[in-house]
Amino acid sequence: MRETNFIIENNARHLWHPMAHPAEMQANPPRIINSGEGVEIVDIQGRKVLDAVGGLWNVNLGYSCEPVKKAIRDQLDELPYYSTFRGTTNSPLIELSYELAEWFKPDGLSRSFFTSGGSDSVETCLRLARQFHKVNGQPERTKFVALKKGYHGTHFGGASVNGNQNFRRNYEPLLPGVFHLPAPFPYRNPFNTTDGAEIAAAIGRLFEEEIAFQGADTIAALIVEPVLGAGGVIVPHETFLPLMREICDRHGILLIADEVITAFGRTGAWTGSRLWGVKPDMMSTAKAITNGYFPFGAVMISDKVAEAFESNKNSFGNIGHGYTYSGHPVGAAAALATLKETKRLDVAANAAARGEELLAGLKRLEEKHELVGDIRGKGLMCALELVSDRAKKSAAAKDTVQKVHDATYDAGVMVRTSGANVILSPPLIVTATNVQTILTALDAGLTAAKG
Repeated sequence: MRETNFIIENNARHLWHPMAHPAEMQANPPRIINSGEGVEIVDIQGRKVLDAVGGLWNVNLGYSCEPVKKAIRDQLDELPYYSTFRGTTNSPLIELSYELAEWFKPDGLSRSFFTSGGSDSVETCLRLARQFHKVNGQPERTKFVALKKGYHGTHFGGASVNGNQNFRRNYEPLLPGVFHLPAPFPYRNPFNTTDGAEIAAAIGRLFEEEIAFQGADTIAALIVEPVLGAGGVIVPHETFLPLMREICDRHGILLIADEVITAFGRTGAWTGSRLWGVKPDMMSTAKAITNGYFPFGAVMISDKVAEAFESNKNSFGNIGHGYTYSGHPVGAAAALATLKETKRLDVAANAAARGEELLAGLKRLEEKHELVGDIRGKGLMCALELVSDRAKKSAAAKDTVQKVHDATYDAGVMVRTSGANVILSPPLIVTATNVQTILTALDAGLTAAKG
């Protein structure tokens, strides 16, 4: 590694950062993170802060998970790579497929298809959904329904079902045949109510109306996050996902649960779908499956979908889809070790308990600071929505949000901002003391933004 001055001088000069304007990154170079230990990260200046972002929703076990690191090292020595395209596979992947079938059995998911990350997993779900209907003799089922404010990655399919213009407009035209319903969002919705059950029922009616208009036999799938993540941590009413499941079943539409964020314990349940008592037809996963230590993902597939493909006798059942790094042996080894540690530490239970403490503390900050318009969360995924006027719900200015971010960092905690939202997704191993550290630093950040 070159010396510190070289690294600082070349920051953002020769690379474009994801989710950022290249010119802005050059004008205001990003923070350089050099190391991590436990739930803390250290920047190039040596400042140590608690990482309340959890990498990017994915470092559930923190930065010092030795079993996962050892599994990666050992697998690199044994077999650093081999293809899993038809005709070859590897031992850790076979073991992982068995463990995932056991892990997701309560969700009714028994088969896996491996990817390089979350966007790949979403793309796989969308493609397999269309193919499922072709296998079943319904080739006109090609359309998708999704939610506004939903986030489903950045490939063309994922961007098309995304419900946020920030990830769409600069890349349009996108995939045709995608239709969006309102988000189940008590704070901002078109139904003039804050009652979650009423909002869920209203969205259900709109879904039924859209199905009638499009024709049920033209719709392949509904894709939803059990708790909307990047769109601002929107927690639906408990009736929402069961209602969507019932409507899908009645009209022969597949339900895809995008659990790239919510699988493996972040909501306080082992999956977001399980949180609401719903079994999806397919589930996209990634992020925490390797604790963020290796790019890896898995699509989990239900018995119903598996049976259609595995009993197929013509070419429609052939999977003409995959990635060079699908089922990477190092990723599979990392995932096996991560699953074992995730279960041993029972991080879902800790996420539920610490999440309640965090949400209660955020509510106190909402009472104290007029800048906070809304607080919401489930488990260890929470958000503060910042406003310039509470009555009008007008979003806080960009520079105000940046002040909150910077002052919170100076107080010892890294948070993430998205629009006017401050998003929290710390590792699932945080303690009650860590939660208090997050709240104290946020208090300092919100206070600084007033000045």
